[in-house]
Amino acid sequence: MPSTPHSNDPRDNLGDYVLGRDGKPIVDRYGRPVRRRVERAPRPEPRPREEVPRFERVQRPPMDHTRQYQPRRTPQLPERDRPAPQPRPVQQPPRRVSRPVEPAPMAVSRSRVRQAPPAAAQAPVRARRRRKAPGCFSVFALVVVLLIAGVLFTDARLNRVDALPDERIANTAGTNWLLVGSDSRQGLSEDDIARYGTGGDLGVGRTDTVMLLHLPRTGPATLVSIPRDSYVSIPGYGMDKINAAFAYGGPKLLATTVEQNTGLRVDRYAEIGMGGLAGVVDAIGGVEICVTEPIQDPLANLDVQPGCQMMDGPTGLGYVRTRATSLGDLDRVGRQRDFLGAIVAEVTSPGVLLNPFRAIPLMWAVPGLFTVNTGDHVWNLARIPLAMRGGLKTETVPLGGFLDTEVGNVMLWDEAGAEALFSSLR
Repeated sequence: MPSTPHSNDPRDNLGDYVLGRDGKPIVDRYGRPVRRRVERAPRPEPRPREEVPRFERVQRPPMDHTRQYQPRRTPQLPERDRPAPQPRPVQQPPRRVSRPVEPAPMAVSRSRVRQAPPAAAQAPVRARRRRKAPGCFSVFALVVVLLIAGVLFTDARLNRVDALPDERIANTAGTNWLLVGSDSRQGLSEDDIARYGTGGDLGVGRTDTVMLLHLPRTGPATLVSIPRDSYVSIPGYGMDKINAAFAYGGPKLLATTVEQNTGLRVDRYAEIGMGGLAGVVDAIGGVEICVTEPIQDPLANLDVQPGCQMMDGPTGLGYVRTRATSLGDLDRVGRQRDFLGAIVAEVTSPGVLLNPFRAIPLMWAVPGLFTVNTGDHVWNLARIPLAMRGGLKTETVPLGGFLDTEVGNVMLWDEAGAEALFSSLR
Protein backbone atom coordinates (compact mmCIF):
# COMPACT_ATOMS: atom_id res chain seq x y z
CA MET A 1 0.00 0.00 0.00
CA PRO A 2 1.59 3.28 -0.97
CA SER A 3 2.48 5.56 1.92
CA THR A 4 0.94 8.94 2.16
CA PRO A 5 3.46 11.71 1.68
CA HIS A 6 4.24 13.65 4.84
CA SER A 7 2.89 17.21 4.79
CA ASN A 8 4.47 20.21 6.51
CA ASP A 9 1.11 21.69 7.42
CA PRO A 10 0.31 20.90 11.12
CA ARG A 11 -3.37 20.55 10.27
CA ASP A 12 -2.63 17.58 8.04
CA ASN A 13 -0.54 15.70 10.68
CA LEU A 14 -2.22 16.52 13.96
CA GLY A 15 -1.03 13.28 15.46
CA ASP A 16 2.60 14.46 15.42
CA TYR A 17 1.91 17.57 17.55
CA VAL A 18 0.69 18.33 21.05
CA LEU A 19 -2.95 19.43 20.94
CA GLY A 20 -4.76 21.74 23.32
CA ARG A 21 -8.29 21.48 24.69
CA ASP A 22 -9.61 23.20 21.63
CA GLY A 23 -8.08 20.52 19.45
CA LYS A 24 -5.53 22.84 17.93
CA PRO A 25 -1.73 22.40 18.11
CA ILE A 26 0.05 24.20 20.94
CA VAL A 27 2.67 26.70 19.70
CA ASP A 28 5.88 27.90 21.36
CA ARG A 29 6.89 31.53 21.89
CA TYR A 30 8.08 31.74 18.27
CA GLY A 31 4.69 30.61 16.91
CA ARG A 32 5.85 27.15 15.92
CA PRO A 33 3.71 24.01 16.80
CA VAL A 34 5.21 21.75 19.45
CA ARG A 35 5.91 18.16 18.32
CA ARG A 36 5.21 15.13 20.43
CA ARG A 37 8.17 13.52 22.18
CA VAL A 38 9.02 10.20 20.58
CA GLU A 39 10.12 7.47 22.95
CA ARG A 40 13.31 5.76 21.96
CA ALA A 41 13.71 2.02 21.84
CA PRO A 42 15.67 0.50 24.76
CA ARG A 43 19.35 0.00 24.11
CA PRO A 44 20.23 -3.70 23.59
CA GLU A 45 22.29 -5.40 26.26
CA PRO A 46 25.94 -5.86 25.32
CA ARG A 47 26.99 -9.33 24.37
CA PRO A 48 29.47 -11.10 26.67
CA ARG A 49 33.03 -10.90 25.52
CA GLU A 50 34.45 -14.02 24.02
CA GLU A 51 37.57 -15.50 25.45
CA VAL A 52 40.48 -14.37 23.33
CA PRO A 53 43.31 -16.94 23.41
CA ARG A 54 46.65 -15.51 24.42
CA PHE A 55 49.59 -15.89 22.16
CA GLU A 56 52.00 -18.49 23.28
CA ARG A 57 55.62 -17.45 23.80
CA VAL A 58 57.81 -18.69 21.04
CA GLN A 59 60.93 -20.40 22.19
CA ARG A 60 64.04 -19.25 20.28
CA PRO A 61 67.08 -21.46 19.88
CA PRO A 62 70.03 -20.59 22.16
CA MET A 63 72.77 -18.30 20.72
CA ASP A 64 76.05 -19.90 19.77
CA HIS A 65 78.74 -17.89 21.64
CA THR A 66 81.62 -20.00 20.31
CA ARG A 67 81.26 -18.57 16.77
CA GLN A 68 83.64 -15.69 16.14
CA TYR A 69 82.65 -12.50 14.26
CA GLN A 70 84.10 -12.35 10.75
CA PRO A 71 84.20 -8.75 9.36
CA ARG A 72 83.29 -8.15 5.78
CA ARG A 73 86.33 -7.73 3.64
CA THR A 74 86.57 -5.22 0.80
CA PRO A 75 88.78 -5.80 -2.23
CA GLN A 76 92.24 -4.33 -1.76
CA LEU A 77 94.04 -2.32 -4.49
CA PRO A 78 97.52 -3.34 -5.53
CA GLU A 79 100.26 -1.60 -3.58
CA ARG A 80 101.43 0.39 -6.60
CA ASP A 81 97.90 1.83 -7.14
CA ARG A 82 97.34 2.80 -3.54
CA PRO A 83 97.44 6.58 -2.81
CA ALA A 84 100.15 7.83 -0.51
CA PRO A 85 98.89 8.22 3.05
CA GLN A 86 98.25 11.85 4.02
CA PRO A 87 99.35 12.99 7.45
CA ARG A 88 96.44 13.93 9.64
CA PRO A 89 96.44 17.55 10.78
CA VAL A 90 97.02 17.99 14.44
CA GLN A 91 94.07 19.78 15.92
CA GLN A 92 94.65 21.97 18.88
CA PRO A 93 92.13 21.54 21.61
CA PRO A 94 89.93 24.61 22.06
CA ARG A 95 91.18 26.99 24.62
CA ARG A 96 88.85 27.27 27.49
CA VAL A 97 88.51 30.57 29.26
CA SER A 98 87.22 30.39 32.72
CA ARG A 99 84.59 32.98 33.47
CA PRO A 100 82.71 33.55 36.65
CA VAL A 101 79.30 32.01 36.52
CA GLU A 102 76.57 34.45 37.32
CA PRO A 103 73.02 33.43 38.06
CA ALA A 104 70.82 34.03 35.07
CA PRO A 105 67.84 36.30 35.65
CA MET A 106 64.46 34.70 35.67
CA ALA A 107 61.58 36.12 33.64
CA VAL A 108 58.20 35.42 35.22
CA SER A 109 55.10 35.08 33.07
CA ARG A 110 51.50 34.35 33.97
CA SER A 111 51.46 30.75 32.83
CA ARG A 112 54.94 29.50 33.57
CA VAL A 113 58.39 30.52 34.73
CA ARG A 114 61.03 30.55 32.03
CA GLN A 115 64.68 31.36 32.18
CA ALA A 116 65.74 34.52 30.31
CA PRO A 117 68.64 34.21 27.82
CA PRO A 118 72.03 35.02 29.30
CA ALA A 119 72.91 38.73 29.31
CA ALA A 120 76.36 38.00 27.86
CA ALA A 121 74.81 36.89 24.54
CA GLN A 122 72.82 40.12 24.17
CA ALA A 123 75.46 42.56 25.40
CA PRO A 124 77.58 42.73 22.17
CA VAL A 125 74.51 43.38 19.97
CA ARG A 126 73.16 46.08 22.26
CA ALA A 127 76.55 47.73 22.58
CA ARG A 128 77.04 47.67 18.81
CA ARG A 129 73.67 49.31 18.19
CA ARG A 130 74.29 51.86 20.90
CA ARG A 131 77.59 52.86 19.30
CA LYS A 132 76.24 53.25 15.74
CA ALA A 133 73.03 55.23 16.20
CA PRO A 134 74.29 57.82 18.71
CA GLY A 135 77.48 58.24 16.66
CA CYS A 136 75.69 59.30 13.47
CA PHE A 137 73.27 61.47 15.40
CA SER A 138 76.12 63.13 17.30
CA VAL A 139 77.95 64.03 14.08
CA PHE A 140 74.78 65.46 12.52
CA ALA A 141 73.96 67.42 15.68
CA LEU A 142 77.51 68.77 15.84
CA VAL A 143 77.34 69.98 12.22
CA VAL A 144 74.00 71.70 12.86
CA VAL A 145 75.29 73.38 16.01
CA LEU A 146 78.45 74.59 14.28
CA LEU A 147 76.42 75.90 11.34
CA ILE A 148 74.02 77.82 13.58
CA ALA A 149 76.89 79.16 15.68
CA GLY A 150 78.73 80.31 12.54
CA VAL A 151 75.66 82.11 11.20
CA LEU A 152 75.01 83.86 14.52
CA PHE A 153 78.67 84.83 14.87
CA THR A 154 78.72 86.23 11.34
CA ASP A 155 75.52 88.17 11.97
CA ALA A 156 76.97 89.66 15.16
CA ARG A 157 79.95 91.09 13.25
CA LEU A 158 77.78 93.19 10.93
CA ASN A 159 77.84 96.95 11.47
CA ARG A 160 74.35 98.40 11.93
CA VAL A 161 72.90 101.88 11.52
CA ASP A 162 69.42 103.38 11.45
CA ALA A 163 69.20 103.83 7.67
CA LEU A 164 65.49 103.84 6.75
CA PRO A 165 63.40 107.04 6.57
CA ASP A 166 61.20 108.09 9.46
CA GLU A 167 58.34 108.97 7.11
CA ARG A 168 57.87 106.09 4.68
CA ILE A 169 56.07 106.09 1.36
CA ALA A 170 53.44 103.47 0.59
CA ASN A 171 54.62 99.90 0.23
CA THR A 172 55.58 98.75 -3.29
CA ALA A 173 55.96 95.33 -4.88
CA GLY A 174 58.84 93.02 -4.01
CA THR A 175 61.84 93.87 -1.83
CA ASN A 176 64.07 96.85 -2.65
CA TRP A 177 67.65 97.00 -1.43
CA LEU A 178 69.55 100.31 -1.42
CA LEU A 179 73.18 99.37 -2.15
CA VAL A 180 75.73 102.09 -1.38
CA GLY A 181 79.44 102.21 -2.05
CA SER A 182 80.97 104.85 0.22
CA ASP A 183 84.21 106.69 -0.45
CA SER A 184 84.90 106.94 3.29
CA ARG A 185 88.55 106.38 4.30
CA GLN A 186 87.70 105.58 7.91
CA GLY A 187 89.49 102.53 9.26
CA LEU A 188 92.24 102.56 6.60
CA SER A 189 95.84 102.51 7.75
CA GLU A 190 98.57 104.56 6.10
CA ASP A 191 99.73 101.45 4.22
CA ASP A 192 96.18 100.85 2.96
CA ILE A 193 95.85 104.46 1.83
CA ALA A 194 99.12 104.14 -0.10
CA ARG A 195 98.04 100.81 -1.68
CA TYR A 196 94.55 101.95 -2.63
CA GLY A 197 95.47 105.51 -3.66
CA THR A 198 92.49 106.94 -1.78
CA GLY A 199 94.10 110.03 -0.22
CA GLY A 200 93.48 111.23 3.34
CA ASP A 201 90.57 110.61 5.72
CA LEU A 202 87.38 112.29 4.52
CA GLY A 203 85.18 111.09 7.38
CA VAL A 204 81.75 109.99 6.21
CA GLY A 205 82.40 111.41 2.72
CA ARG A 206 80.06 110.83 -0.20
CA THR A 207 78.92 107.85 -2.22
CA ASP A 208 80.74 106.53 -5.25
CA THR A 209 77.98 104.01 -5.94
CA VAL A 210 74.20 104.20 -5.55
CA MET A 211 72.17 101.19 -6.74
CA LEU A 212 68.65 99.88 -6.25
CA LEU A 213 68.28 96.10 -6.29
CA HIS A 214 64.66 95.06 -6.86
CA LEU A 215 63.87 91.48 -5.82
CA PRO A 216 60.40 90.44 -7.04
CA ARG A 217 58.50 87.50 -5.60
CA THR A 218 58.83 85.69 -8.91
CA GLY A 219 61.10 86.32 -11.88
CA PRO A 220 64.61 87.73 -12.24
CA ALA A 221 65.98 90.55 -10.09
CA THR A 222 66.63 94.04 -11.49
CA LEU A 223 69.66 96.15 -10.60
CA VAL A 224 69.19 99.88 -11.32
CA SER A 225 72.26 102.11 -11.26
CA ILE A 226 71.75 105.73 -10.21
CA PRO A 227 74.65 107.97 -11.32
CA ARG A 228 76.09 109.79 -8.34
CA ASP A 229 75.92 113.19 -10.15
CA SER A 230 72.16 112.86 -10.75
CA TYR A 231 70.48 116.24 -10.14
CA VAL A 232 67.61 115.52 -7.74
CA SER A 233 65.65 117.15 -4.94
CA ILE A 234 67.10 116.49 -1.47
CA PRO A 235 64.54 117.03 1.34
CA GLY A 236 65.55 120.11 3.33
CA TYR A 237 68.46 121.02 1.03
CA GLY A 238 66.88 121.71 -2.37
CA MET A 239 68.31 120.55 -5.70
CA ASP A 240 71.75 118.92 -5.56
CA LYS A 241 73.70 115.83 -6.63
CA ILE A 242 72.24 112.67 -5.17
CA ASN A 243 75.49 111.67 -3.48
CA ALA A 244 75.41 114.94 -1.50
CA ALA A 245 72.44 113.55 0.45
CA PHE A 246 74.76 110.99 2.03
CA ALA A 247 77.16 113.75 3.08
CA TYR A 248 74.36 115.93 4.50
CA GLY A 249 72.38 113.34 6.45
CA GLY A 250 73.99 109.92 6.07
CA PRO A 251 72.10 106.77 5.05
CA LYS A 252 68.73 107.94 6.37
CA LEU A 253 68.65 111.11 4.22
CA LEU A 254 69.96 109.20 1.18
CA ALA A 255 67.20 106.58 1.53
CA THR A 256 64.59 109.33 1.88
CA THR A 257 65.91 111.07 -1.26
CA VAL A 258 65.81 107.82 -3.26
CA GLU A 259 62.26 107.03 -2.14
CA GLN A 260 60.87 110.47 -3.02
CA ASN A 261 62.57 110.66 -6.43
CA THR A 262 61.89 107.08 -7.57
CA GLY A 263 58.58 106.27 -5.88
CA LEU A 264 60.03 102.94 -4.72
CA ARG A 265 59.95 102.02 -1.03
CA VAL A 266 63.41 101.20 0.34
CA ASP A 267 63.03 98.02 2.43
CA ARG A 268 66.66 97.19 3.25
CA TYR A 269 70.04 98.90 3.25
CA ALA A 270 73.62 97.70 2.70
CA GLU A 271 76.77 99.82 2.56
CA ILE A 272 80.41 98.96 1.96
CA GLY A 273 83.43 101.29 2.07
CA MET A 274 86.59 101.40 0.00
CA GLY A 275 88.59 99.20 2.33
CA GLY A 276 85.67 96.77 2.57
CA LEU A 277 85.43 96.27 -1.18
CA ALA A 278 89.16 95.59 -1.46
CA GLY A 279 88.97 93.25 1.55
CA VAL A 280 86.20 91.19 -0.03
CA VAL A 281 88.20 90.80 -3.25
CA ASP A 282 91.32 89.71 -1.34
CA ALA A 283 89.29 87.30 0.83
CA ILE A 284 87.97 85.38 -2.19
CA GLY A 285 91.37 85.32 -3.91
CA GLY A 286 90.66 87.97 -6.56
CA VAL A 287 88.13 88.25 -9.40
CA GLU A 288 88.46 87.92 -13.16
CA ILE A 289 87.53 91.06 -15.12
CA CYS A 290 87.61 91.56 -18.87
CA VAL A 291 88.86 95.07 -19.67
CA THR A 292 87.75 96.55 -23.00
CA GLU A 293 90.16 99.50 -23.22
CA PRO A 294 93.43 100.55 -21.58
CA ILE A 295 92.94 102.65 -18.44
CA GLN A 296 95.64 104.66 -16.71
CA ASP A 297 94.65 106.69 -13.65
CA PRO A 298 97.42 107.73 -11.24
CA LEU A 299 94.85 109.07 -8.77
CA ALA A 300 93.38 105.56 -8.41
CA ASN A 301 96.72 103.69 -8.70
CA LEU A 302 95.32 101.97 -11.81
CA ASP A 303 97.13 100.84 -14.94
CA VAL A 304 95.39 98.03 -16.83
CA GLN A 305 95.47 96.83 -20.43
CA PRO A 306 92.66 95.29 -22.53
CA GLY A 307 91.92 91.61 -21.95
CA CYS A 308 90.60 89.29 -19.25
CA GLN A 309 92.74 89.33 -16.11
CA MET A 310 92.65 88.56 -12.40
CA MET A 311 92.37 91.64 -10.19
CA ASP A 312 93.28 91.81 -6.53
CA GLY A 313 91.77 94.18 -3.97
CA PRO A 314 93.69 97.41 -4.79
CA THR A 315 93.39 96.93 -8.57
CA GLY A 316 89.66 96.14 -8.34
CA LEU A 317 89.03 99.18 -6.14
CA GLY A 318 90.79 101.47 -8.62
CA TYR A 319 88.86 99.86 -11.50
CA VAL A 320 85.45 100.71 -10.02
CA ARG A 321 86.50 104.19 -8.81
CA THR A 322 88.22 105.62 -11.88
CA ARG A 323 86.48 108.03 -14.25
CA ALA A 324 89.45 108.34 -16.61
CA THR A 325 87.49 107.14 -19.65
CA SER A 326 85.56 108.82 -22.44
CA LEU A 327 82.11 108.78 -20.78
CA GLY A 328 83.35 109.35 -17.24
CA ASP A 329 80.71 108.48 -14.67
CA LEU A 330 78.53 106.54 -17.13
CA ASP A 331 81.42 104.18 -17.89
CA ARG A 332 82.06 103.81 -14.17
CA VAL A 333 78.45 102.75 -13.57
CA GLY A 334 78.85 99.91 -16.08
CA ARG A 335 82.18 98.82 -14.55
CA GLN A 336 80.64 98.78 -11.08
CA ARG A 337 77.84 96.46 -12.20
CA ASP A 338 80.31 94.11 -13.94
CA PHE A 339 82.58 94.07 -10.91
CA LEU A 340 79.68 93.36 -8.53
CA GLY A 341 78.52 90.48 -10.74
CA ALA A 342 82.05 89.04 -10.80
CA ILE A 343 82.27 89.16 -6.99
CA VAL A 344 78.89 87.43 -6.60
CA ALA A 345 79.84 84.72 -9.09
CA GLU A 346 83.12 84.07 -7.28
CA VAL A 347 81.60 84.07 -3.78
CA THR A 348 78.91 81.55 -4.75
CA SER A 349 81.29 79.27 -6.66
CA PRO A 350 82.14 75.81 -5.23
CA GLY A 351 85.83 76.76 -5.19
CA VAL A 352 85.09 79.28 -2.43
CA LEU A 353 82.15 77.75 -0.56
CA LEU A 354 83.70 74.25 -0.36
CA ASN A 355 87.22 75.44 0.38
CA PRO A 356 87.64 76.06 4.13
CA PHE A 357 90.82 78.08 3.52
CA ARG A 358 88.69 80.62 1.60
CA ALA A 359 85.25 80.22 3.17
CA ILE A 360 86.40 80.73 6.77
CA PRO A 361 88.44 83.92 6.08
CA LEU A 362 85.51 85.18 4.00
CA MET A 363 83.04 84.62 6.85
CA TRP A 364 85.45 86.32 9.24
CA ALA A 365 86.34 89.38 7.16
CA VAL A 366 83.27 90.23 5.08
CA PRO A 367 80.66 90.85 7.85
CA GLY A 368 82.85 93.50 9.47
CA LEU A 369 83.12 95.35 6.14
CA PHE A 370 79.35 95.78 5.66
CA THR A 371 76.96 98.25 7.29
CA VAL A 372 73.28 97.32 7.26
CA ASN A 373 70.05 98.63 8.72
CA THR A 374 69.20 97.80 12.32
CA GLY A 375 66.59 95.25 11.21
CA ASP A 376 68.74 93.47 8.61
CA HIS A 377 70.66 90.25 9.18
CA VAL A 378 73.20 88.09 7.43
CA TRP A 379 70.49 85.76 6.09
CA ASN A 380 68.88 88.78 4.44
CA LEU A 381 72.21 89.64 2.81
CA ALA A 382 72.54 86.05 1.61
CA ARG A 383 69.47 86.57 -0.57
CA ILE A 384 71.33 89.13 -2.71
CA PRO A 385 73.90 86.75 -4.28
CA LEU A 386 71.29 84.01 -4.60
CA ALA A 387 68.93 86.34 -6.50
CA MET A 388 71.72 87.68 -8.70
CA ARG A 389 72.94 84.14 -9.35
CA GLY A 390 69.51 83.14 -10.64
CA GLY A 391 69.41 85.87 -13.29
CA LEU A 392 69.80 89.63 -13.23
CA LYS A 393 68.54 92.49 -15.38
CA THR A 394 70.69 95.63 -15.27
CA GLU A 395 69.35 99.11 -15.91
CA THR A 396 70.61 102.69 -15.67
CA VAL A 397 68.32 105.64 -15.01
CA PRO A 398 67.62 107.19 -18.44
CA LEU A 399 69.45 110.52 -18.79
CA GLY A 400 68.21 113.63 -20.54
CA GLY A 401 71.49 115.56 -20.71
CA PHE A 402 74.08 117.49 -18.65
CA LEU A 403 73.87 120.92 -17.00
CA ASP A 404 76.31 123.28 -15.32
CA THR A 405 74.83 124.48 -12.02
CA GLU A 406 76.00 126.13 -8.79
CA VAL A 407 76.94 122.64 -7.50
CA GLY A 408 78.95 121.78 -10.63
CA ASN A 409 78.22 119.72 -13.72
CA VAL A 410 75.21 117.48 -13.10
CA MET A 411 73.22 114.82 -14.92
CA LEU A 412 69.53 115.36 -15.72
CA TRP A 413 67.11 112.46 -15.79
CA ASP A 414 64.83 111.79 -18.72
CA GLU A 415 61.60 112.24 -16.78
CA ALA A 416 59.40 110.11 -19.06
CA GLY A 417 61.95 107.28 -19.35
CA ALA A 418 62.75 107.32 -15.62
CA GLU A 419 59.07 107.21 -14.69
CA ALA A 420 58.49 104.26 -17.04
CA LEU A 421 61.43 102.37 -15.49
CA PHE A 422 60.38 102.93 -11.89
CA SER A 423 56.72 102.25 -12.63
CA SER A 424 57.62 98.78 -13.92
CA LEU A 425 59.17 97.98 -10.51
CA ARG A 426 56.39 99.32 -8.27
